Amino acid sequence: MAAPDLIFLHAPSVYDFRREAILFGPVSDLVPSTPVFEMYPIGFTTLAEYLERHGLRTRILNLAVRMLDDPDFDPEAYLRHLDALAFGIDLHWLPHAHGAIEIARIVKRQHPHRAVIFGGFSASYFHRELITYPAVDFILRGDSTEYPLLLLMQYLHRGGALHPAATSPAARALEAIPNLVWKDAEGEAHINPLTYSPETLDDLLLDYTHVLRSVVRYRDLASYKPFRNWLRYPITAALSVRGCRYNCVTCGGSACAFRQIHGRTRPAFRSPEKLAQDIRRIGEYSRGPVFILGDIRQPGEDYARRFLEAIAGYDRPVFIELFDAAPPEFFQQVARALPNFTVEISLESHAEQVRRAFGRPYTNAAIEASMEAALAAGCQRLDIFFMVGLKGQTYDSVMETVEYARYLLERFTPHYGPRLIPFISPLAPFLDPGSQAFEQPEKHGYRLFARTLEEHRQRLLAPSWKYVLNYETIWMNRDQIVEATYEAGLRLNDLKGTFGVIEPAQAAATAARIRRARQLMAEIDRIVASTPEGEARREALRALKAEVDQANLSTVCDKRELEVPVRGPRINLLQAAHTVIADWWQSRLAGRQVPLRHPPE
Repeated sequence: MAAPDLIFLHAPSVYDFRREAILFGPVSDLVPSTPVFEMYPIGFTTLAEYLERHGLRTRILNLAVRMLDDPDFDPEAYLRHLDALAFGIDLHWLPHAHGAIEIARIVKRQHPHRAVIFGGFSASYFHRELITYPAVDFILRGDSTEYPLLLLMQYLHRGGALHPAATSPAARALEAIPNLVWKDAEGEAHINPLTYSPETLDDLLLDYTHVLRSVVRYRDLASYKPFRNWLRYPITAALSVRGCRYNCVTCGGSACAFRQIHGRTRPAFRSPEKLAQDIRRIGEYSRGPVFILGDIRQPGEDYARRFLEAIAGYDRPVFIELFDAAPPEFFQQVARALPNFTVEISLESHAEQVRRAFGRPYTNAAIEASMEAALAAGCQRLDIFFMVGLKGQTYDSVMETVEYARYLLERFTPHYGPRLIPFISPLAPFLDPGSQAFEQPEKHGYRLFARTLEEHRQRLLAPSWKYVLNYETIWMNRDQIVEATYEAGLRLNDLKGTFGVIEPAQAAATAARIRRARQLMAEIDRIVASTPEGEARREALRALKAEVDQANLSTVCDKRELEVPVRGPRINLLQAAHTVIADWWQSRLAGRQVPLRHPPE
C-alpha cells in the first residue's frame, strides 16, 4: 500500500490528559465531543477531498479519539511507524494549543525531514508566534486553504526544501504560494500576503465518501471517527458559509474576526443547490442528523427558498440555526421541505440589553414569536442556548435567565409537549482571539489573563477550568462565573425534570454530578492555596484523578440531551460500500493522476 502524501493529525486539547488531573468542567457539555475536544474540524474533510481530487493521497488520524478509546495507545510509537511527505496539524480553536504543539514536536522528533504544516483559525491568528516553534515548518493562513495547500504539496513533491536559502529558486517558489508562512535556512520567518479568499464555496466538496474510501484503503475506522461516540450517534455537518454577517462580541467567527484574521471582507456561501446535494449525499449512507452550519437566511430569502426547494422531501433529521427572529412563513417552508427538522437558537441571555451588547439585537417578543411559529410548524425540537460570562451580565442576571427558561417552559410545554429544551453553559475556556472582546477587552468590560499562544498553552495545564479561563469581567470574577454556571445548571436541570424534558432519574444523576463537581472545585482550590506549585501539588491533584475524570463528563447537563432519535441502523454499510466502489470506479474511468513517489526521508 502506497504511503499517503499528507497525514492530517488531530490532537487532544491537552496532550497529557490521561495522566494529569484537570477538572475541565462543563466546557464541552453542549458539543458532541468530550472535554478533550476530540472532534476534528470540518476543514479536514474538504482539504482531504480537494487534494485527492488533484491526485494526492491523504489520511486522517484522530489521535485524540485513539487516546480516549485505548488507555495504552502510544501516539509516539504509532507515528514512528507512519510515513508521509507532510503532516498537517489543526490549531483551529485555541483549546488545542497544548496538544497540537506537543504532537508537532513528536512528529518532528520521529520524522525530522518531513514537513509539519499548521492551519486553522488560531494558527492564523498566532502565525507570527507559532512559526517560531522549532517543530513548525509551515503555516497556511485563512479560512479556505485548500488551494494554497495544494500548491505547497506540489512544491514538496518536486523536492522543495523545507527551509531554503532566502535568495534561492526554492524560496521564490514558496514566495508565490498565497497565505503561506515559512522559514528560510537561517530560521527567519517569511509571511506571504493573505491574498487567497475565494468568493464562493462551490469549488469545495464536503464529501464524506472520501472518508469512507480512506477507511477501506487504510483499514482504519478507529482513526477516522469524528468524535468518540460518533458510531452511536453519527451526526455530520453541512457547510453553507465561511464568514459571517454578524459581529457577536466574543466570537472568533464574527465578521470583524474574519476580516482581521482571514482577510475576508464578506461571507463566502455554498450555492443552495450544492448544499442540498451535500445533505442528500450524506443521507445515502447515514441515518444520523445533519447540522447545517450557518443560518440559511444569511444570504437572503431567495437563497433559503432555493435551498428548501432543492432539499424538499428529505426526511432524515436536520438541524438549522437561527441568528435572528424569523416569520411564520419561513418555518412553514422548512416544515414542507424538511419534515424532521430541529431549530437551534443561541439566545445568550434573557436580558435584551445583555443580548444587544453581545451582538444579537432582536427583542424577546420577536424571538418568542419565532419559537411559537417553529413549534406550530412542527419542528421536532427547539433548542435554546444561554451563556454565562457575557458583557453586562451579573450573577443575579444569570439566575434571572433560568427564571426566563421557566417562563418559556410554562408557556410552550402545555401546548407542544417537552419540545423546547433550554441549555446553559459558560463562555469557556477562552475568549476567542480576533473577537472584539479579545482585541479590546477593557472597552467591553473584560480582563484578560493571557494574550500569547504560549500563555494559553500553559493555562490549559491548570488544575481546573476556573484557572484555565483567560478572562473575567467587571461584573463577575472567575469565582463568580464558576459559581453562576454550577448554580444555573443545577436550577435549569431541576426545571427540565419538573417539566418532563428529561426523565427524573436523569435529572437526579445530573444534579449529583453538579454537586460533586462543586466539591471537587473546592478541594482543588484548597490544594492550590495550601500546596506550593511543584511535584507535591501534582501528586495531591493526581489523587483526585478518578473522580475528576468522572466529573468531566456531562456536568451541567447530560450530553445525550443534545441528541435527536435515530431510528434503525445508524450507518447503512451496504450503501456505504456501494458508494465507495462507485466512486472508485468513476475515478478509474476518469484516469485519475497517479501521485509521485515520496523523496527519501
